[in-house]
Order: sequence, then structure tokens, then C-alpha cells
Amino acid sequence: MAERQQTQAAVIIITGLSGAGKSSTLKVLEDLGYFCIDNLPVAFLPKFLELSGNFSPTRRGIAVVMDVREKEFLEHFPPIFRQLKNQQVPPQLLFMEASDGALIKRFSETRRRHPLAIERPVSEGIRAERELLQPIRSLATHIVDSSRLSVHQLKQQIINIVSPGEAPASLYISLISFGFRHGIPAEADIIMDVRFLPNPYFIEELRPKTGLDREVRDFVLGQETTREFISRYTGLLQFLIPEYRREGKSYLTIAIGCTGGQHRSVAICEALKEHLEASGCRLQLTHRDLPGSPTAPGGKQ
Repeated sequence: MAERQQTQAAVIIITGLSGAGKSSTLKVLEDLGYFCIDNLPVAFLPKFLELSGNFSPTRRGIAVVMDVREKEFLEHFPPIFRQLKNQQVPPQLLFMEASDGALIKRFSETRRRHPLAIERPVSEGIRAERELLQPIRSLATHIVDSSRLSVHQLKQQIINIVSPGEAPASLYISLISFGFRHGIPAEADIIMDVRFLPNPYFIEELRPKTGLDREVRDFVLGQETTREFISRYTGLLQFLIPEYRREGKSYLTIAIGCTGGQHRSVAICEALKEHLEASGCRLQLTHRDLPGSPTAPGGKQ
């Protein structure tokens, strides 16, 4: 029962200036496992938390965005929040803010309307909102200034606040061999063309085989150029992968292409898989254009 109450008590209320990153923060918390609600009316908050007595223990907690889009927010939120702070485990209040210049730029780029600047300049709406929110800002558990933060930096800052010490999210790596003849994989982030390598297709006994056969693999990987390429390219990937992970990327697809996707690209992908797994990377390997593959076009190289 105590564990269940702890789950219920994980409540984070997000508020602050329009355009300061409330929606982005809510998405971060959703990814962390919070049940998220945007623009919850203030009057609903106490009853909603009360009804969350049957809240799923598989969720980390509840996160809600509440702000000046609701007319009653400014007047009713402070007393309700003070009441909730008397609970055994009080909710956290994240106040999002940014400089006037940053907010004006964001509204200009997104063409969104500021809720307090429907019939006046955005700058005036920002100044009015900043002044009106001062009493609520003084109640904040954490104040986050997003003026100079990228989306990924904001994400990491929110994680540091609500879950300090949490390991970075895992990076899902896909390695795909393909043939340029059949098109570049749409999901590819990094594309490498290995058509500079000698082509087994022009050796009669190797033509009907694929890069999964030892004879083809020995031919491709036995070239001095191939060995140097594997060494240089794995070094590049071992540098890039931690940087992508640090930047907050969730998926990384590396595509290796040759002419038909049956010989060189397959052999190279098999070799890269071995090297990357040996360095600690976990990945999925797909040979897109090999005969029998669900995505194969069925043609010959």
C-alpha cells in the first residue's frame, strides 16, 4: 500500500510563460513514464489527484500543464497549490521561463498567438504575463530558464530535476545493407556507398552467392582497401554513436549500399556488426535486398 501511495504522490505541475517550453517539458516527462495532461482546469486538480487512488503502478507519476490559457488559473491556482503542499509528499511545481527576446523569436517562428496578445503586440502580452505570473513563480519548486537551451539540453535539464542520476536513454541502432538500384532506405540517418570496392558479381562462381557466403565474404574482406575502410569507418562510428546518444537521439539507422545489395554491402554490414558489438554496441542487422528478405525486391544483382 505504501508503494502505491508513493506512485500516486509523484505529481509534477508545469506552468510558466507561454512559449517557454511547457509542452516540450511535458513530452520529456511522458517519455519518462509519467501520465501527462495538458491544460487541466485548476478546479479539477484536487479531485483528479483524489481519483488517482487507482492510478496504475506501472506509471511513474502524473504531470500536468496549467497556465493562463484558463481564465481561472491566476486566481485559483495559488490557494489550491498551497493546500496540496500539505500532503505527505507534496507536488513539484516547475516554472518555465525565458527572456523576452527568446519568446518573441519563438512566437515569430511558430506563428502561434500569445494568449495575452490577441489584439496587441506579442511583446506586450509577454510583459503582462510575466507580471501576472510573479505570485505563482514565487511558489515554484524549480525554475527553468529555456532561453539558451536546445530541445535536447532542455530534456536533459528536466531529467536532472525530476530524476537525478538516471542513466541516459538507450540508443536503438539499426544496420541495413541495401542496393542503390532499389533505392535508399527512407529511414537511413547515415549512408555509406561501398561501390568503390571490387564487385564479386563479375566473378562467375561468386555471382549467384551473397555476402553471407564465406567465399564472397572472404573476397570482399580480403581486399586491402576493404580492411582499411573497415578500420576507418568503425573508428568514425565509435566516435559518433556516443555523441548521438549524448545529444538525446533515440534511433540511429546506418545504411551500407552497393549496386544490388547482395554482395559487398552485405559482407561489409556483417563485418561492421562484429566490430561494433565487440565495442559494446547493441544493434539490429537487416539485409534489405537479399532474396528471401521481407523487403527484398526479388531482382538479381
